[in-house]
Amino acid sequence: MHFSDLGLAEELVRAVTEHGYTEPTPIQQQAIPAVLAGGDLLAGAQTGTGKTAGFVLPILHRLSDKSVKGPSSGRPPVRALILTPTRELAAQVEESVRIYGKHTKLSSMVMFGGVSINPQITRLRSRVDILVATPGRLLDHVGQKTLDLSQVEILVLDEADRMLDMGFIHDIKKILALLPKQRQNLLFSATFSDEIKALADGLLNKPALIEVARRNATADTISQKVYGVDRERKRELLSHLIKKHQWYQVLVFMRTKHGANRLAEQLDKDGISAMAIHGNKSQGARTRALSEFKDGKLQVLVATDIAARGIDISELPHVVNYELPNVPEDYVHRIGRTGRAGSTGEAISLVCVDEHKFLADIEHLIKRKLPRESVPGFEPDPNARPQPIQLRSQDHQRRGQPRGHDNRGNRSSQPKSKSAQGGKPGQGRSSQGRPSAGAPRRGRP
Repeated sequence: MHFSDLGLAEELVRAVTEHGYTEPTPIQQQAIPAVLAGGDLLAGAQTGTGKTAGFVLPILHRLSDKSVKGPSSGRPPVRALILTPTRELAAQVEESVRIYGKHTKLSSMVMFGGVSINPQITRLRSRVDILVATPGRLLDHVGQKTLDLSQVEILVLDEADRMLDMGFIHDIKKILALLPKQRQNLLFSATFSDEIKALADGLLNKPALIEVARRNATADTISQKVYGVDRERKRELLSHLIKKHQWYQVLVFMRTKHGANRLAEQLDKDGISAMAIHGNKSQGARTRALSEFKDGKLQVLVATDIAARGIDISELPHVVNYELPNVPEDYVHRIGRTGRAGSTGEAISLVCVDEHKFLADIEHLIKRKLPRESVPGFEPDPNARPQPIQLRSQDHQRRGQPRGHDNRGNRSSQPKSKSAQGGKPGQGRSSQGRPSAGAPRRGRP
């Protein structure tokens, strides 16, 4: 099947072809016709399936296909609103809108916090057909009366499960109240929790249902291994594996920002180029690290879970769980950054005795036992006793307790903490920003 077989306008097919894609992925084959038909959509798709083009292309087609009359005075209305949980993902989605819409007359804008609001206010004075935004900064603009959402025709909630995990449900409800009742709604989620089902029931009207991977599944193209190791020797083992196998473009996951910084410094001392990316890093540092990693200049990128959202690199070969996530769904999200769109990838987990319960929870979720391996000289002490792992407050929250702030200072229904866990004191906004475009992706739209 070719993109031209899906009913898309010629100028969109041309843009996709120019970007190096010819065959749509399974989610695109199903989502594009469903969105073109004009009805609501509930789509279950893991990261790396090509879901962004699955909604961006038909939105561009629908908005190009009919003219809209703006108000007699003032700026034309925002016609499509795409909400994302993080700044990286927002920037990535808006980049896709520009790439695929380059032969149309439609204009787009990305909006997020952590940067000055004034340039965004200026940009909003001109035409914006498609707005890609994170919830906190969007509501800032609504509060300042710099944004009118009363004529939105299409709403997209992208990575809705992650938005709920980050405590955005109240912000989402506020935004929904600002939109016209007659509109098309598209909800994309990697997992279908009870919360997601409740949100979908209240938002969607007789939606088409698409699910391209079974719930909480991991891709068959990902080779998964567990290396047992003592907690004190994880960094030594990681350096050994990287050097012995000459790994490049290694995405390493940590639970905390402090741990990510410390590991990146230690790897650098081992002669392995590494940088950390997390919510406390300046936007310039995040952009530089992402750019160098995508270009292959940086060997290792050490990331926290939230900071890694939006990292989209074709054929990323290696993901390492230096520390297992205590929320098992995060394992699926983490390793989903490799093995994309048919490419093969390797997911390695370094597991010490403290993490055996986390490993059991992950295996229960994905319904398979992960193969264990050991590296000679790094075998774990069979008599080692587990120590309790200090979980961050948001980790407890994601196990069902009331939410406060996530680790980037995003708002929620709870009172603000002193430091908003990584934001400035009293800062209740997310600090979203734009990463570099990076190298062109060749695996999928």
